[in-house]
Amino acid sequence: QFGELSRMTQFKDKSAKHPENVNAGLFTYPALMAADILLYQADLVPVGADQTQHLEITRTIANRFNGIYGNTFKLPEGYTPKAGAKIMSLAEPTKKMSKSDENPNACILILDEKDQIVKKFKRAVTDSDMEVRYGEGKDGINNLMTIYGAVTGKTMDEITSEFAGKGYGDFKLAVGEAVADHLRPIREEYARLMADKAYLESCYRQGAEQAQRISRRTLSKVMKKIGFIQ
Repeated sequence: QFGELSRMTQFKDKSAKHPENVNAGLFTYPALMAADILLYQADLVPVGADQTQHLEITRTIANRFNGIYGNTFKLPEGYTPKAGAKIMSLAEPTKKMSKSDENPNACILILDEKDQIVKKFKRAVTDSDMEVRYGEGKDGINNLMTIYGAVTGKTMDEITSEFAGKGYGDFKLAVGEAVADHLRPIREEYARLMADKAYLESCYRQGAEQAQRISRRTLSKVMKKIGFIQ
């Protein structure tokens, strides 16, 4: 329904932030996402905390279709990590980190070089308390501790103990280096793969064929139930 899509948080936030560029793609994006999930009969969908609403509308669409035409789609469950389910902006830690942020220091990109990552964390907004601990009113430090915990597997108590008596400068540097090291294998593998165009082509052709086989079964079932001629 039009009303359901207009109530999606991401649509409301982005259309308010960029009122001059509220395009149809932004509005219909959740429906496209739902189609991608349902077409492949997904059981689990890895999502961050900010994407649970999109999974909810996917389940709503599936339930509605199944109620009208009979059992067709699986109802997918969300898989949310225990740590790092929602990462906040390094520049404005009360807002979600977004790659579309106009401030280049607000987010970490997977392919950022180590120096870039460390520099961004050094500039991260914190507070005047100067104590590394998780607590109310410490949005910037809470966010950095969450990120550090996600890439190292350490708990909030372990992080607090590790940086007891140390300043924010030491902590920011440690977080930046830990994140850069965590992403290094991805950056290196990306560079290796991008240099092998023939292998990439074989992968996307093979992947497309496999995706077609899986999706065709669902699409055929849907068209038959709706009454379309195949």
